[in-house]
Amino acid sequence: MKRFKKISLTFGIIISVIGSFAFVDNYFEISKNLEIFTTTYKEINANYVDDIDAAKMMRTGIEAMVESLDPYTNFISESEVEDYRFMTTGQYGGVGATIFQRDKYILIRETYEGYPAQKAGLRPGDIILEIDGKVLYGKNNNEVSKFLKGSAGTELKVIIKRDGEEKPLNITLKREEIQISNVPYYGMVNDHIGIIQLKGFTQNAGKEVKLALNELKKNKNLTGVILDLRGNPGGLLHEAVDISNIFVNKGEFAVDTRGKNKDSNKKYFTINEPIDAEIPLAILTNSSSASASEIVSGVVQDVDRGVIVGQRTFGKGLVQTTRPLTYNAQLKITTAKYYIPSGRCIQALDYSNRNADGSVGKVPDSLIKEFKTKAGRKVYDGGGVAPDFKTDVPVYASITQSLLNKNIIFDYVNLYVKNHPSAPSISTFMLNANEYNEFVTYVKSKDFEYNTKSERLLDDYKEAAVKEKYYDAVKADFEQLRSKLLHDKGADLIKFQSEIKEILEEEIASRYYFQKGRIQQSLKNDVDVKKAIEVLNDKALYSVTLKSKDLSKN
Repeated sequence: MKRFKKISLTFGIIISVIGSFAFVDNYFEISKNLEIFTTTYKEINANYVDDIDAAKMMRTGIEAMVESLDPYTNFISESEVEDYRFMTTGQYGGVGATIFQRDKYILIRETYEGYPAQKAGLRPGDIILEIDGKVLYGKNNNEVSKFLKGSAGTELKVIIKRDGEEKPLNITLKREEIQISNVPYYGMVNDHIGIIQLKGFTQNAGKEVKLALNELKKNKNLTGVILDLRGNPGGLLHEAVDISNIFVNKGEFAVDTRGKNKDSNKKYFTINEPIDAEIPLAILTNSSSASASEIVSGVVQDVDRGVIVGQRTFGKGLVQTTRPLTYNAQLKITTAKYYIPSGRCIQALDYSNRNADGSVGKVPDSLIKEFKTKAGRKVYDGGGVAPDFKTDVPVYASITQSLLNKNIIFDYVNLYVKNHPSAPSISTFMLNANEYNEFVTYVKSKDFEYNTKSERLLDDYKEAAVKEKYYDAVKADFEQLRSKLLHDKGADLIKFQSEIKEILEEEIASRYYFQKGRIQQSLKNDVDVKKAIEVLNDKALYSVTLKSKDLSKN
């Protein structure tokens, strides 16, 4: 026994010594490289042929350092703290409008209902010429955005140019605390199914979802709920747990975070009674549903609480923590990975192990592991949350993309609203044939070009054939094929009328009913929503999916 204790003590001392050496080596490496960094900086500053912007050069070094880690570790300077506050709280001081740049001018894209820009009468399409005497011509979006933001209660004077007005308009705005709602819309999509659209996980997201669900439950005919997480990039982890708790029972394990430091290792359980743990639930996801969105959809899937409809999620299984730095700067750093109830981590990229060229790749199939949901369904790690019911990703035609990118739809809707001052009924609104023909006539009067994918591929073929000296032999056939593929703008406007018309209707609805109107109009033709309704209405399909479906092929 004494011999055993002696051996154990000796072994412990050896481990301690090795650990001490490792600590010393690590400390030495840090000190050595900091000294190299400092002396390099001093030498450049003292001897470089031109004057050095010290702050700019140091910022470049810091950004290069964090860029070598992962896309979610970021340095936040003192001047950027306000923007970061918006990311976590959904609040900022400003006027409540989005802007875009065109031909070196800044235009209003959209105003938020009930906030200073809308209350002062600013409209989409207005050109902002000046803010507090500062001429904006040539300024970019970020520069102008900083002029518009500021402390709530402060005033700013803007000069705008509006189509149809001979002289510029002078408008005074008073900034307010702008609160972007996590739940921009909730309502009934038919007589029995309700929907909650969740766009963020900032503070109070859980409270907003609870409020929305309780309002939907006031409808006695409610038989199913759709939670729309499409395009939701995530946010605060505890809000994800709170939202999961709205639909799953108290005491359910939700997520486990694991990192290098003990402080990063935490288990999160649902701590409240759910609002409704029984009503049929469908969650909508796509490739832009990330982080906290994946925790909610992953929890619901792993405890077999509801079905997932749409596309595979983004695959971000990393947790970020904000650490304070000197001079009011901050570092948002990845400190842990998270694991959902089945035990899987849905992180799609391995940033800890880089390829020889410095790049990172998706987790290889050979390393993807199988896990089981509470009911025994097969699920997999390493690549987001797979849907129970997969839908096709909507892809717009080339002409539709061009009409959007060149703001032709935006400009036409400005004209439409001017000629239709009274708001249509959002529940029944749709463009009739004559109104769409008016749009076609408007588009034909505009000089804009676009290439279809087939034309672009054909141009690539020609370039390759010329380089390889085959073009002369196939020139006649090439020109004949090109003439057949050459698009007709008028014909394309008719061929792709359905998708163009839907976008037009959404844009028009937003001018009269703002963001809620745009969302409500978009739900009328939403493929994912229609599929969710179909599943929720089919009780047998819904039930068997939660018991036996294998998600490996999605």
